[in-house]
Formats: sequence, structure tokens, C-alpha cells
Amino acid sequence: MVRHRFKLNISAETFLHYYRGAARAVIVQAEDGRTIQLPAKNFRPFVTASGVSGRFELVLDSNGKLIELRRL
Repeated sequence: MVRHRFKLNISAETFLHYYRGAARAVIVQAEDGRTIQLPAKNFRPFVTASGVSGRFELVLDSNGKLIELRRL
């Protein structure tokens, strides 16, 4: 398993573009410097009235398939 940690701060207004399908992927920079692209739909459980913010951990299997995305 591979773990990536990153911080994310997307306003509610900006996340509406993702929610409506105008943008499908969120691109973040992990703490180790890697650039990671994730489907925006994976962040829906974390959306609040102010958007999506916090520190997250992404867990992938050896093939790069999402196992877990959680807020730390």
C-alpha cells in the first residue's frame, strides 16, 4: 500500500464546479512533493458549507487503485 498526505482548501463556491461536473478532477501536491490527481467525487463526503478543507491521507493499492481517503 502507498500512502500520500496532503492539505486541501477548496471554497464551497469553487467546489460547486466539481459537484456540477464542470471539473472532474482535483489536483493536489502531496507532502512529499508528488502531484496527485483524484476524481472530485471522492471528496463529496468531506464537503461542508464552507467547502472542503483539511489534511487528508490517500491510501492506494500497489496498482494505484483507491483504497481509502480520509481526513486526518
